[in-house]
Amino acid sequence: NRCLIVNGELVAFARAGLTEYTIPDSVMKIGNSAFHACTSLTNVTIPDSVTTIGDYAFAYCDSLTSVYCKPITPPTAYLLYDNEEWIAFEGNATNRKIYVPAESVETYKTAEGWKDYASDIVGYNF
Repeated sequence: NRCLIVNGELVAFARAGLTEYTIPDSVMKIGNSAFHACTSLTNVTIPDSVTTIGDYAFAYCDSLTSVYCKPITPPTAYLLYDNEEWIAFEGNATNRKIYVPAESVETYKTAEGWKDYASDIVGYNF
């Protein structure tokens, strides 16, 4: 259904013309650059099964305005290179929001990697 999943990791995504996508519940990790430069994507839903999000996973998705991230515990930020900044959501639309469970807003805003997007994190009742 539009993506390649190997052993619970979403490693590639067929970008062509898709504007919204809900990642399957079988995914535990979103790989590095999995959605990189998917310019038509406007909203994505990350299931609560995801524990890790790779670097550049959603970078330069310049139409992406809404990320619905359901895990209560912020997924681990996996860096492509050591000692670099995690830029999973770099280059998204300027008004992008990352919706997380309402009870986890402060946890996300202070978590490694996620704190770089603190001003974009909003509580949501899933």
